[in-house]
Formats: sequence, structure tokens, C-alpha cells
Amino acid sequence: KFVSFLTRAEFSQAEPLFRRVLAIFEASLGPDHPEVATSLNNLGLLLKDTNRAGEAEQLFWRALAIHERESRGSNLPNYAQSLNSLGSLLQDKNETNLAEPLLRLSLGMWEASLGPDHPKVATGLNNLGTLLDDTNRAGEAEPLFRRALAIREASLGPDHPRVATSLNNLGLLLKDTNRAGEAEPLFRRALAIREASLGPDHPEVATSLNNLGTLLDDANRAGEAEPLFRRALAIREASLGAGHPNAVTIRGNLAALLKRNVT
Repeated sequence: KFVSFLTRAEFSQAEPLFRRVLAIFEASLGPDHPEVATSLNNLGLLLKDTNRAGEAEQLFWRALAIHERESRGSNLPNYAQSLNSLGSLLQDKNETNLAEPLLRLSLGMWEASLGPDHPKVATGLNNLGTLLDDTNRAGEAEPLFRRALAIREASLGPDHPRVATSLNNLGLLLKDTNRAGEAEPLFRRALAIREASLGPDHPEVATSLNNLGTLLDDANRAGEAEPLFRRALAIREASLGAGHPNAVTIRGNLAALLKRNVT
């Protein structure tokens, strides 16, 4: 499973396994082996997704340093992964001036070493596109999102969870640029993929429910939006806890809808 698709229970089970793998590689291969860098990156991704960015950042920096020392970064795909992981974390911290060159460099490395249509290239396009969209450069972000979607559909199949991620990101951009009519079918398709591939109670399903609910609420379709928000909230509270930031966001969306529609 991809780290970002794990539930709270799965995160708690995965962390000691990642730490054990890291310890084994450090002991058997030495602290500066590329396999150690890969393990550092994997553990860092898990920590990032459990809101421990400070711990994750230290691991990403260490992984990056190993790749830079190892034959001058000859293992380009894994080197690119370290750059991308660190760049995405820095973006989450709003350090976009530091994040953007790392994301661009990682994308270029993946394209050069794996080819222009590899799923890793789609990951790089998606992450760079997200940064551009978040910094009010939707015109630059949109073609990246569309290219990422096309790569994932061709290489992973039309019903893969990563395709749903690309549909979701493109849908958000279209919604935010006043193209709700184009965004709605993308949100609905992403929701259907996630329900089928991840299960009806997965946190990513809640993300799709919330995004579709927000679009419907903005279009004065509160009757359709309310049950989506309620279901999304129930999933988030059960899977991540009532105090998780994502649960709080959905609760706020539902409260705002109910307040506007009090008779």
C-alpha cells in the first residue's frame, strides 16, 4: 500500500516495521548505503503523513545527503525521490522558494532516468503542479495535472487510486478557476475509484466526499452536499480521530452549511 493511503491503525503498525528495516540496513550495510537512504525516505513519508514534519524533515535531509555522496548521485530515481519528498515537505511548510527548485530537479531526474511516461514522472508533475496551483499559478499547473493524469491512466489503469488523486487535483483547480461544471464529473469519478479500490470508509474517500460536497454547496445544492459532509466527517473521525485537522475542516464545512440553511 502507498503510505498516503494507510489508515490510522495501519500507520501505527507500519512505523515499527519501517524503523526495524532501517536499523537492519544501518547495521548490515553501514549508515551511508543507498538502501539506508531509501529506508529513511520511507519512514519520513510515514512521519510526514502523521503530522510529524519535524522528524520527517531530518530523515529526508539525511537521505538526500547519502544520495549526493553515493557515486555523486548515480542512482537518479532514488535521488529524485529524496528531492521530491523533501520538496513536498517544504511546500507543506510554505517554504515554496526552497521547495520549487527541489521539485523541478526531481522531475527532471525522473524524466531523464525513467522516461517521460513513467508513473514517477506523474508524481513529480503532480507535486510541482500542486505547488504552482497553491502559489496562484493555475495556468502553469493545469497542463502538469493533465499530463500526470494521462500518464497514470495509461501506466496504472483508469481505476487506480493514483488516478483518483490526479482527478481530485485537477478538479480542485477547475473548481477554483470557476469551472465547476468540468470539476464535478472529475470529483465523482475520483470518489467512485476510491470507494472501489480503497473501501467505503477510507480517509481518501472522505476527502472526495468533502470536495464534492463543497462544490455542491457552493452551487446552492445544500440538500445534496449535507449527506456527503456527514459521511465524510464520520469516516474522518473513525479513521483519524475527531481532533485531526482534516476532521475539523469537514466539521466546519458542515456547520457552515447548516448555519446558512437554518429556517
